[in-house]
Amino acid sequence: MVAYDHHEKIWNPPIPLLFQRTIALETRPIPISGIRVLVSNALARTGLTDVTGKPLDFAPHDFRRIFTTDAIMNGMPPHIAQLLLGHKDINTTMGYKAVYPEEAINGHRAFIARRRGMRPSEEYRHPSDTEWDEFLGHFERRRLALGDCGRAYGTNCIHEHSCVRCPLLRVDPAQRQRLLDIRDNLTTRIAEAEREGWLGEADGLRVSLAAAKEKLAQADASLQRRVVAVAIGIPSFRDVAARTVTT
Repeated sequence: MVAYDHHEKIWNPPIPLLFQRTIALETRPIPISGIRVLVSNALARTGLTDVTGKPLDFAPHDFRRIFTTDAIMNGMPPHIAQLLLGHKDINTTMGYKAVYPEEAINGHRAFIARRRGMRPSEEYRHPSDTEWDEFLGHFERRRLALGDCGRAYGTNCIHEHSCVRCPLLRVDPAQRQRLLDIRDNLTTRIAEAEREGWLGEADGLRVSLAAAKEKLAQADASLQRRVVAVAIGIPSFRDVAARTVTT
């Protein structure tokens, strides 16, 4: 079939065309504008939308990219795809090929396997019972009066267990009253230290007081983010006697 190339402004030699239609007993190629209308109408009937809720909008060229991606991922050599697409540069063909999450995951797993093959085998041994108990014990010891400690396994406490100052403390909103008691106690102790002339003690207590106020603000913010349950009531049944049964 002979078709006109609107880009090159020439008539192509007779070639088999994918999109054809019959007009007045004559088979003619479907123009690009007609293909765009067919694709748009098909998408409109499906009702598909993107992540923003807008209707999908495909162009004929998008299917060229989809074909290239699917062909290469199923084993077609890139240089063969380059010939089919008519690209002068193979990098243009590879630019058509999309990277799917599955391919990225498989590539990452292959990388990990190669890295493990290069590392000493003793690094991947199974932990002993003592090591496993120590690992589990670390998470048990993370539970504190004010919440949970977020420090990593195998690390020491950098604040010498002065948890109210530690940024790794994850405050439990249920312990808000305990934080209020700590804040009030620190205020009283600062007043005592200033009265007795313990200036060094007072400076340290002020640092703890500022940290306690910050933790209190975190607890309040966490409480505000909680979803408040809404009472919707209990559904009631209509009076059976009031219903009329028609036979």
